[in-house]
Amino acid sequence: MQTKTLLPLLGALLATCATAAMATDVASPAPLRLVGRTELPAYTGDFDHFGVDVPGHRLFLAGEDGSSLEVFDLRTAKHLRTVKGFDAPHAIVYLPKANRLVVTDSGAGMTKVLDAKTYRITGTIPLTMGADSTRFDPSTGHVWIVTGGKNAEPKMPNVVVSEVDPVTGARLGDVGFDTDFTEAMAAEQHGNRLFINVAGKSEVAVVDKTTRAVLATWPIKEGEQNGAMAFDEAGHRLFVVTRKPFRLVVLNSDTGASIANFDAPPRTNEAVWDAANHRLYLAGDDHLAVIAQHGPDNYEMLPPVASAHGAKTAILVPEVHRLFVAVSPGDAKGGAVLQYDVTPSR
Repeated sequence: MQTKTLLPLLGALLATCATAAMATDVASPAPLRLVGRTELPAYTGDFDHFGVDVPGHRLFLAGEDGSSLEVFDLRTAKHLRTVKGFDAPHAIVYLPKANRLVVTDSGAGMTKVLDAKTYRITGTIPLTMGADSTRFDPSTGHVWIVTGGKNAEPKMPNVVVSEVDPVTGARLGDVGFDTDFTEAMAAEQHGNRLFINVAGKSEVAVVDKTTRAVLATWPIKEGEQNGAMAFDEAGHRLFVVTRKPFRLVVLNSDTGASIANFDAPPRTNEAVWDAANHRLYLAGDDHLAVIAQHGPDNYEMLPPVASAHGAKTAILVPEVHRLFVAVSPGDAKGGAVLQYDVTPSR
């Protein structure tokens, strides 16, 4: 009699637990939570990429159309100052040991070197005209800079990707591509390969970092003009975003094989890999796309996170668990930087 009496109770208890678990899943917090917006009311045009000085609590943003470097407090996102003296800055590398900033500049004044304490321009790195995208490689301490192509003045039919020692300013060597459009890069830290989005040919070039030889080229079949790139080195996955149409493509970084693909926000200009939480963030018009990685071959598109029109570049700063997104106002006045808290994955 006791067993027969307990069975219904046990069944009811299990059902209650299952219902509670389902409710908990439904109520899971969003991966990103908007916590602030810093206004730049006088700014007009596009921003490009961010840089960061974690020990010094500073965030940097390239004012591409404003010919400026914008400086913020990393902890509060308060705008600290505007630094002038650029033509069209695109990317920023902070060198903590030298307390120096390297800012790629596609104008005639070349890539700038700044004292990061005074923000005074102390030198330039003479490269091919049209410096644009940059990738700092911590494993070597070197910087790879895209030059030439459509950003040069006058425009050039080819792109030159230069390897530079940012401490000495020495140009160590080049990799050439017969296209006028090359975009984002990613560098292995436990290997010897550099991945380059050869956007003008809709392919990824795999480069040997020692010899600067092109080892392979992988065509992107899901779209054209592959711009943004992120890299999960531990999982051997490369994330590439095309612009025609806007599409995310997941590649096996050992073979170049396509694993998965998803729609990307319009005008996506940044792909950010969150290694701690196994997520990818795509910054584009009006919303952030969030893709959860459940395994190297298993991806899930999570609900979109609202942002703003023109919010198309971003940086994740894991040390403060925050994602910063730049809002470019275009022809109107009034740029902004959005701040999102990153919710840890369960």
